[in-house]
Amino acid sequence: MLELRGLSGGYDSLVVVHDLTLSIAPGSVTALLGPNGAGKTTTLRLMMGLLKPKSGEVWFEGQSIGNLSPQKRAALGICYIPEGRAIFPSLSVRDNLIVQAPADDVDGIERVVAAFPVLGNRLNQRAGTLSGGEQRMLGLARAYLQNPRLILVDEPSLGLAPIIINKIFDSLRELAATGVSLLVVEQYAQKAMALADEVYVMGKGQIQASGTPAEMRNHLDLLGTYYTSG
Repeated sequence: MLELRGLSGGYDSLVVVHDLTLSIAPGSVTALLGPNGAGKTTTLRLMMGLLKPKSGEVWFEGQSIGNLSPQKRAALGICYIPEGRAIFPSLSVRDNLIVQAPADDVDGIERVVAAFPVLGNRLNQRAGTLSGGEQRMLGLARAYLQNPRLILVDEPSLGLAPIIINKIFDSLRELAATGVSLLVVEQYAQKAMALADEVYVMGKGQIQASGTPAEMRNHLDLLGTYYTSG
């Protein structure tokens, strides 16, 4: 579905990721793991077009999208959920959902509430007053609103309590069951590997290993305490 072919890029003159080759199969879950500073978030931003690559290509469903804006990539069906809350804090929960939903989507809010029932009780509440876990759920709601073909999720569990992390991963598992493809950058390697069909491990801006979760458990030295932290 999506391929990176020799992709390099970063910020201004600083090259953060080098010669990345990575592929995401249709209907699969791919985990991108590695320590802080490995280049995982930069990789997602390059995929989404928020950063321009220094070299290499991004392909989506058989076509090069390297020259497309983030908006046009979203229109193709790529949904990017960045690290953090990713909400409009001054708007109500309902208005956050309306802003993100297509104009002709009459059932979007119902789908979100079915996935995250707690938000159903908060629709008239200002989003900035939600708990951290509720704000993260609201950020993930765009995956239920935009009918994506590929979802890029950056650190979905960051800073959350274990019970909320479990709910977030349950929602990712439900999304995967619909046939949408997911790429998940996650700090808790065990949870990510339990969800994934394919795993890539990054370090110092490069892919250091890849394979199925079973195969990657033979390379735990690359993850070190990162694997056991979850």
